[in-house]
Amino acid sequence: MIQSDIAGVLLVYIYVAILLLITEKLLNKYPTFSRKFLHIMVGNVAFLLPIFVTREIMAFVAAGPFIFLTFLMSPHSPIKSLKGKTSAAGHGMGLVYYTITWTVFAYVFFDHKEIIAIGIIAMSYGDGFASLIGRNFAKKKYKIYDMKKSYIGSFSLVIFTIFMGIVVLLYYGIDINLFVMEVLLLIAVCSMVAEIITPWGLDNLSVPFIASFYYWMAMVM
Repeated sequence: MIQSDIAGVLLVYIYVAILLLITEKLLNKYPTFSRKFLHIMVGNVAFLLPIFVTREIMAFVAAGPFIFLTFLMSPHSPIKSLKGKTSAAGHGMGLVYYTITWTVFAYVFFDHKEIIAIGIIAMSYGDGFASLIGRNFAKKKYKIYDMKKSYIGSFSLVIFTIFMGIVVLLYYGIDINLFVMEVLLLIAVCSMVAEIITPWGLDNLSVPFIASFYYWMAMVM
């Protein structure tokens, strides 16, 4: 592990530790908002990816351990004292799926970190704000399976995925032209559809995988 990787691991661990402290201690009276705050803010890890120079370190040291940590904090944890209020407020395995996604992406797409970042922001900012805005401002809702969705929430996913997609691509030095905007629009719409039709909280897997897959197909292949 070289110096840059060490710095990357430390920054990720410190940042996530701060978020967990905020959500579990400072925002513990508002578990639903706390869960969404964590869901969205973890997405900023996308801006730390360029620090890493070793595939295995980013995948199995910076990302992988959080699979076990988030599981231990979930309602399914065998250690009761580690169960977190934030995880319990929503789908119990949501954060676990989140970290599985990042770990897989970190290994598979290490040489194209913008692909990882696109998947992360679609999941964090897109899906996160869809739920947050839909829950607080929706007047009209519709039902898919046994899940209630809102039109404004679904629209918010598209808008935030596109906006943060532009921010991420600019950060990674990619020019924003008409073709790139068309790709981002397609990614956002497909992510919205995935979020709508995916049951059991598995949208934390389907949304980022679809977002990154379409970006890879359109921009890298």
